[in-house]
Amino acid sequence: MVVRERLSADEIAAASALIDAATKADGVRPLSDQSMLHLRHGGDGRARSVLLYASESTRAGSGPALAGYGHLEPGAEPSGELVVHPEHRGRGHGRCLAQAMVDAANGPLRLWAHGESPAAAALARSLGFERVRALWKMRRPLADPFPEPVVPDGVRLRTFVVGQDEPAWVELNRKAFADHPEQGSLTIDDLVRREREAWFDPAGFFLAERGGALAGFHWTKIHDATTGEVYVLGVDPDDQGAGLGRVLTLAGLRHLRSAGLSQVMLYVDEANRGAVRLYESLGFVRFDVDVMYGCPARSPDGNHKSGHSS
Repeated sequence: MVVRERLSADEIAAASALIDAATKADGVRPLSDQSMLHLRHGGDGRARSVLLYASESTRAGSGPALAGYGHLEPGAEPSGELVVHPEHRGRGHGRCLAQAMVDAANGPLRLWAHGESPAAAALARSLGFERVRALWKMRRPLADPFPEPVVPDGVRLRTFVVGQDEPAWVELNRKAFADHPEQGSLTIDDLVRREREAWFDPAGFFLAERGGALAGFHWTKIHDATTGEVYVLGVDPDDQGAGLGRVLTLAGLRHLRSAGLSQVMLYVDEANRGAVRLYESLGFVRFDVDVMYGCPARSPDGNHKSGHSS
């Protein structure tokens, strides 16, 4: 088991191949966009990569194969994701990897499982973790009708300008997602990394301005020739209730439909009933769930390392 802040080129390649194999086997990618960016860039000096090597797969002339990979975001509320290579499952590697991440977090830890996997739920229970949060995956056909956005008086919609809007967007994102540690903690560096991704398109990144200040945004993403995403939708808490979320969502849907896509999907926190109602009113239906499991950190002897609860 190895815990690193920075990964070598060979480690990046091995972890990427493991994730590709797991995605093909499971039908769902085991890591979020944030974790994948961290991996592709070899680390950022903030998050940690946990690498599990399986000695039983050692061949003559080669070292142990990478059997598991974990991404750990430290901080006040550490969280992470983990995956075991399909060829190395059923040997207790998932439990070893999860325990290593608990130890590395040195405090309460939350782990995401993408999709409601029975295996992930069983692993969580075996470690004393409980379901603490869920993200619904919702989708709708873009061919189905939806209304045109009606922009409120005093509000102007425009698209994101690279090199200009980063500081204001990061501050608005922090306010809009103050209760969501992963999204609300994004920095300008995190945003710039996404701007460098092949999928980034400022023409699909909509901003709402009121009085010259940003009041809301809808960042869309195109996955492939058929599917787009409501990537991030946020409204300043001071402007909630004015219908900006609906207007921005519709502007993004119109953009994605004009790109020739056939469907659009999104993630929404199960507990955010206002957002769920908005998306349901626009024809979105749930088709899958990502689950977060949480538990106080434990030492190898099974005792709590701290008195904090998840």
